Amino acid sequence: MTVSANAISKEDSSGIKLDPTEERILKDQINFTERKESYINLYRFATKLDWAIMFIGLMFAAASGAALPAFSVLFGIMVDYYTNFQTHTINPDEFSKEVNYFSLVYVYFAIAIFIATYISVATWVFTGERIARQIRERYLRAILRQNIAYFDKYGTCEVTTRITTDIHLIQDGISEKASLAFQNIAQFIASFIIALTISWKMTLVTGFIIPFLTIISCLMNKFSAIFMERILNFHSSAGTIAEETISTIRTAVSFSAQKKLSNLYDAYLANARKEGFKMSLLNGFALGVMLSGIDAAYALAFWFGSTLIINHELTPGQVVSVFFTLILGTFSLSNFFVDIQALSLAAGAGPKVFGIIDRVPSIDIASDTGNKPEKVMGRIQLKKINFIYPTRSDVKILNDMSLDIEPGSIVALVGSSGSGKSTILSLILRFYDPISGGVFLDGRDIKSLNLTWLRRQMSLVSQEPVLFKTTIAENVSYGLVGSIFENLSNNKKREMIENACKMANAHDFIMNLPDKYETMVGEHGILLSGGQKQRIAIARAIIKDPKILLLDEATSALDTQSEGIVQNALDKASKGRTTIVIAHRLSTIRNATKIIVINKGVIIESGTHNELMKKKGFYSKLIAIQQIQLTLKVEENLNVMNSFLKDDVTKSFTIKDENHILSNESLLSSHFNQKSDVEMALEHNDYQNTTWELFKKVSSISKPELLILYIGIIASIINGCIFPFFAIIYGNIIQALSETGDTLRHDATFWALMFLIIAVMTFFVNMIQNVTLGFSSEKLTERIRSMSFASILRQDISFFDEENHGVGVLTSHLSLDVTHINGLAGFRLGNILQVATTVFVSVIVALIVGWKLTLVCLCTVPLLVGAGSLHVKMLHGFHEKTKKAYEYSVQIACEGVDNIRMVAALTREDDLWKIYHNLLDEPMRQGFKNAFLASPTFAFANSISFLVNALAFWYGSKLFMDNEYNLQKMFTIYAAIIMGSASVGRAFAHAPDIAKARSASTTIISLLERIPIIDTWSQSGVKVRTIKGHLKFSDVHFYYPARLSFPVLRGINLEVKPGQYAALVGPSGCGKSTIISLTERFYQVTSGAITIDGLDIDKINVNNLREHIALVSQEPSLYDMTIKENLFFGCRPEQNITQNDIEKACKEANIHEFIVKLPDGYDTRVGKNGTQLSGGQKQRIAIARALIRNPEILLLDEATSALDSESEKIVQKALDAAVRGRTTLAIAHRLSTIQHADVIFVIKDGKVHEQGMHQELLKLKGIYYMMVQEQNLDG
Repeated sequence: MTVSANAISKEDSSGIKLDPTEERILKDQINFTERKESYINLYRFATKLDWAIMFIGLMFAAASGAALPAFSVLFGIMVDYYTNFQTHTINPDEFSKEVNYFSLVYVYFAIAIFIATYISVATWVFTGERIARQIRERYLRAILRQNIAYFDKYGTCEVTTRITTDIHLIQDGISEKASLAFQNIAQFIASFIIALTISWKMTLVTGFIIPFLTIISCLMNKFSAIFMERILNFHSSAGTIAEETISTIRTAVSFSAQKKLSNLYDAYLANARKEGFKMSLLNGFALGVMLSGIDAAYALAFWFGSTLIINHELTPGQVVSVFFTLILGTFSLSNFFVDIQALSLAAGAGPKVFGIIDRVPSIDIASDTGNKPEKVMGRIQLKKINFIYPTRSDVKILNDMSLDIEPGSIVALVGSSGSGKSTILSLILRFYDPISGGVFLDGRDIKSLNLTWLRRQMSLVSQEPVLFKTTIAENVSYGLVGSIFENLSNNKKREMIENACKMANAHDFIMNLPDKYETMVGEHGILLSGGQKQRIAIARAIIKDPKILLLDEATSALDTQSEGIVQNALDKASKGRTTIVIAHRLSTIRNATKIIVINKGVIIESGTHNELMKKKGFYSKLIAIQQIQLTLKVEENLNVMNSFLKDDVTKSFTIKDENHILSNESLLSSHFNQKSDVEMALEHNDYQNTTWELFKKVSSISKPELLILYIGIIASIINGCIFPFFAIIYGNIIQALSETGDTLRHDATFWALMFLIIAVMTFFVNMIQNVTLGFSSEKLTERIRSMSFASILRQDISFFDEENHGVGVLTSHLSLDVTHINGLAGFRLGNILQVATTVFVSVIVALIVGWKLTLVCLCTVPLLVGAGSLHVKMLHGFHEKTKKAYEYSVQIACEGVDNIRMVAALTREDDLWKIYHNLLDEPMRQGFKNAFLASPTFAFANSISFLVNALAFWYGSKLFMDNEYNLQKMFTIYAAIIMGSASVGRAFAHAPDIAKARSASTTIISLLERIPIIDTWSQSGVKVRTIKGHLKFSDVHFYYPARLSFPVLRGINLEVKPGQYAALVGPSGCGKSTIISLTERFYQVTSGAITIDGLDIDKINVNNLREHIALVSQEPSLYDMTIKENLFFGCRPEQNITQNDIEKACKEANIHEFIVKLPDGYDTRVGKNGTQLSGGQKQRIAIARALIRNPEILLLDEATSALDSESEKIVQKALDAAVRGRTTLAIAHRLSTIQHADVIFVIKDGKVHEQGMHQELLKLKGIYYMMVQEQNLDG
């Protein structure tokens, strides 16, 4: 092995000059081009079958659209018959015969419209589901394909937003909304063709409306798309905050940071709301202008039509035909503008989604290119490597590093945190490319090798173990992905899984779990301890017998006894293969073939353990720091150890044994005979709110905007009254057309002016309606998102342990459900109120004019309403099932992307995609049911108006012949009822939105109304100003709510006096972290009591309790913000922090010097989960965050586990100083960190087995003594 390097300080390397090639290498790894997407490009994944089905659907949509204007020709003929009968130019028999004939034609039209509408809608809903599925799958595949540097820059959290909200918007725009838009445009074109055929003069005079509406529409859609893209980007950023917060909920809760995080979330929502206001203002003005322009066109059309009648160029029926055809055409155009909004929103959502799909990363896991050598020896070489992280181009990590690792050797990398050790592993896995130099495997540059093949020759165990939300067996089996063992039978696979777990010392604890290997580990493995997760991760790594084993602090989370066994297993597993080990605990790498000591990105020493010890250099100093001083003689130690081994003491370190389980049966039964608080908190309220109750509750949330909402509602009601007013005018139009001479001219002018009045009213009313309801809708969306997020953060930790409350599910609620609630707000609310008013007032007008015909027509209303209600009910049922199915698939996608490094290391991209692909089967089935079973109700609601026409003309003719009605009465009633029924049909077009809104409202309201047992919003409980820190556990029993059959603490008793430094040690899974969680009151104890200063913590206000406590957890959680912003989360609510306070805390945590040497200092962003920092750097910032609040009780859960020996020594001194005057409870597997503790509690099987000071416990020669012996570095 050869090593060489030129010294350069990582922190002093700012201002680096790169040549163009090096800049390109960095840029290629993070470059992302977001192109504007045309609407047609949204269909890029449609198959030939999809196009054929969509074409058929469009043909029927066109037929359905053309049917209405064709029907208007028949309507004009009918008007002529009625006019001729009133003027006595035809006899009653001829009149009756013709009316009966055309009434039957109406029935035929109804049947044709039903068939055409059903096929046009069903086909497009069907293809929309298919294409949206393709987009979802390809988006996830593309995301999983991206290189790690991409995620360093852009984060992983926006995936949830894109895969729910954005793709939902795309699906909405390529499904039935597209078909309806085409139907409306077909209706518009057919209307003008028929109108031109009847009278080109009248049509051309009123044709100015077409370019006018087109220009306004194009401008509106263009700017709407711009505003929508901005809104989606702000919501994506908010979604990132939500995902990060929920995934690190314990950190947020422990520092009572819920309010701070909510404020940060709300800031992005406020920006989105401002853009929404702009869009509402634009849409309100544009729609007002367009609709008033249509009414102005009516005035001109009628006035000019009357002139043509006077000149004997047209009959009254022909004028009405042209007039009615133009009405239908312009109505269809206005409806088209409404439908086109969905298409615009889809186009606005497209760039982000398709930008990822189109991005080909510079390090491409999906590429089939590259060599795949048949034989791998395992020789790894780094030649003159210079490396800079693409997202931190001003900090050089490795400088001119060369390293030669022989096949089959075990090479250990040691050094301070941030020196570049983990970076070397990342380069070997080709997570990144160096800016110069190369990494070689068996003499081949890894850039020339197939990337998937390369990674499958290796296995990685990372510093923070990553488990997926599935069973233990499934997690271990992921290590077989891509190996020759992947397709073995289930029995052989299970045998390999168990053997791997035995090697990793995991089998015993797994077999003592209730479901053994089928135990669900929870999200991020939350239901297991850190050590248990680590052992499962090791089993996963060694199961496929890899050629190269990469161990990044593989045993950092293990207790001493487990570490010894697992280390022996790893030593055995390392034989015959190349192994690279990163270790801060130097006892684990003494037998390495070669130890490489790295400091600040350069190699400063190399050699075996003995060689480096003789040099008395940097390595020997690290060893000295970790040395535990023993006062007992070596000979005596060995004798004691031998006696312990003869008694097979190792069995006592298993987490649970059969005797314990049996002996606790009575305990279990006594605890579960009556429901505990925990169980009661997890019970869900089965009460189902009615739609009206949901509407009232959602409306109450809009209370601050009631004034502006009422203005919008009044405007909607006035808008609804315009249609009945039109019906009155319409009846008088028909009456006027039967007149002649000056009377016709006078009446024509008068009613034309009436249309102009309507035009002015329409402009103001529509603008006020859309602007006010748009504003209130944006505020409602903002408030519900904010309240929902705050309500999620309000919940206790047991809420997040539940399987159906994973990060993906909850973030989906925040994005998709809130979007759907707008189905009961905004412009949809305005349309529904407008339609309801139109129907109500139309019926009143019709009853006043002529009650007989009105009552007969109203007999059809139950059919109309029944069809619509059934449509809503069916859609609601389908949506509920689809939403549940999509939630789990989103969770899988979110989990995979969140753990992208481990997914990449395991080459699980295809495996994860297949799981996601299969999970989309159920929502797709529900979508198909929606297409074929819910569409008939919509088609019936659309076609029933023709049946009303038939009935109205047939019965009206009877009344007409009996001289009960004249033209004015007949056509006023006709217009009022037909307009009303058509409006109801349009209302049911919103049925999908209403159904989704009801479903989403149910979910959101149940979340908002959920009150946890441990409620951070509650003001109840004692509030103490200061505490001494006297902590006492008295006979505490505890079961995790998610695993009620598995006892964790079994009557534990311990006492920590004020100012004492107490340590908890013991095997993984024995309950140490649980004690920390209960002290923070993350959970409610099952029985027993925890007191602080003699006061039961259940009686202390939970927020007040946590103000006096600070926690540093085993896996440090940092947010994607600056270092300073992360530190601020440690502050107490009323604490005023200065820069000096921040620097003081950082100096105590030994991180200040590192921070100030960064180019941006304390304003440096740390990346998602702190990915821009090393494990040790993250941990030191986490320690500084804890110290900044000057807590009375300090909880350290493996607080120095990620630190190198040198930093650990300095930080430990700082902690030793920091613990003075405060109570400290520390968990440690590395016993050197707690040997000076005032009291050490040895926990085993949920009880305290030994307690005392370090020397006292050594003299006992019990469990603690054994643990110390195994960590002794002498010899």
